[in-house]
Amino acid sequence: MKTTIVDKKITESGMEVIVVGVPEHPENKEGWEILEDVFGGRLMDWVKAGDVKTDLKSITKLPVMGEASFKRVVFAGLGAPKKLTDQLLLEVFAKVGKELKGQKAENISIWLDSFTTESLEADDAAFAAAQGILLGSYQFDDYKTSSNEKDFAFETVELVSSADEDELKAAAEVGAVHAEAVNSARTLVNTPPNILTAVKMAEHAEKLAAQYDFELEVLGKQEMEELGMGAILAVNKGSVEEPRLIVLKYAGGREDWTDVVGLVGKGITYDTGGYSLKPREGMVGMKGDMGGAAAVFGAMQIIGELRPAKNVIAVIASTDNMVSGDAFKPDDVITSLSGKTIEVLNTDAEGRLVLADAVTYAKQSGADCLIDVATLTGGVIVALGKDKTGALTNDEAFFEDFMQATLETGEFVWRLPLTENDKKRLRKSEVADLNNSPGRDGHMIFGGGFVGEFAGETPWIHLDIAGTSEADAAHDLGPKGATGVMARTLATFVERLAEEAEGTEDGPQVG
Repeated sequence: MKTTIVDKKITESGMEVIVVGVPEHPENKEGWEILEDVFGGRLMDWVKAGDVKTDLKSITKLPVMGEASFKRVVFAGLGAPKKLTDQLLLEVFAKVGKELKGQKAENISIWLDSFTTESLEADDAAFAAAQGILLGSYQFDDYKTSSNEKDFAFETVELVSSADEDELKAAAEVGAVHAEAVNSARTLVNTPPNILTAVKMAEHAEKLAAQYDFELEVLGKQEMEELGMGAILAVNKGSVEEPRLIVLKYAGGREDWTDVVGLVGKGITYDTGGYSLKPREGMVGMKGDMGGAAAVFGAMQIIGELRPAKNVIAVIASTDNMVSGDAFKPDDVITSLSGKTIEVLNTDAEGRLVLADAVTYAKQSGADCLIDVATLTGGVIVALGKDKTGALTNDEAFFEDFMQATLETGEFVWRLPLTENDKKRLRKSEVADLNNSPGRDGHMIFGGGFVGEFAGETPWIHLDIAGTSEADAAHDLGPKGATGVMARTLATFVERLAEEAEGTEDGPQVG
């Protein structure tokens, strides 16, 4: 999508469609009279009659009357200007993106100044416009032979504003980068498991490394065996597909590879539950069990594009969890990369096992703080619903810094407690250091807390996106299916740390 910035009257646009924000009492908006002329002086009458809606996120489309260089106008309702936030504006533009895609409007012009308020400036609107339109218009290129929408794409989006051109261009570019990365993560999650194997996921990492000059390391089964990654290897035992531990390093900060942020993603490409077999209805959709890996890949794509001054290591543990004569089973005892032994009580609690080795490897590779992301437990959905990501942490200050990033992206995160009693239950085993499934009560806490046993004293945040990784129905920011959740927040957090580092001589301290 090519984005251009122009300073002219919106009615002089040569684009196919123009997009206009309509707040309550639009007649108070400077320049509104230009549109009145386009519609023969009747536009305000239509607004008052409700034919052009001002309700938040409402969409009204009108054909042009008489001669004009454009075919139609899409009016986006903004509601009360004082209540409009940057997150609501993003959702407005996502609704606009859906509408424009439905119209197959390839060339559009947005009257950016009509979307500004006292608290939202033109660069805020430019960021929301580029991001929202791409998020809202996303569609997975499925495998239907009759699909006729696969080739649609926006060619040119023209932003009409009198504000500073360079600032608007920069804001729009960042917005587009965020959206494209989220959409890339969505596509990974939506891809069928017979196509997206661990090997194919590693190939995706290779493309990112080549495009953004990341250092890449991919460990196969033999290398894992040599290192003693008994946890991920146990999960992989029942599979005919080889596992992969994928490592991407971005050296944007200190040259001595210190002050490193570790992003760890669960990459289970399909989860049958193993011998603790899921029921049929619980197995459908398990292609999305690598949503944490997709989020980390998406974050690295943003980081690669925007180049923040921060060192980042991304570690993704990828395999499927299958059933065979060789598969691991309840009562097995395995030895993780850290040396800690684990009693397997539930083979369907496999995500925490692969994360154990991935977190350990990230620490061994220099990570000074850790964030792991995983579609880990159904318990987080029971506790918080499907619209909230659950979190655990061992470091208050680190978590508070992270929460500032979630406020910027609008991705809701809620922290649950991790107590000493919880840790005691994780360590309760007659034959090993840990057990991987203390019980169904507190399921989300035990799942994340198990990973925390391997983070140790390193500042750590666990994000359980089992509820938020996929949407059961179309929503404001996209269609049914994968959401790409946490990709924007992870990258925004890294950007915030980089900005803080630039403001201090020695950089921020975590922990």
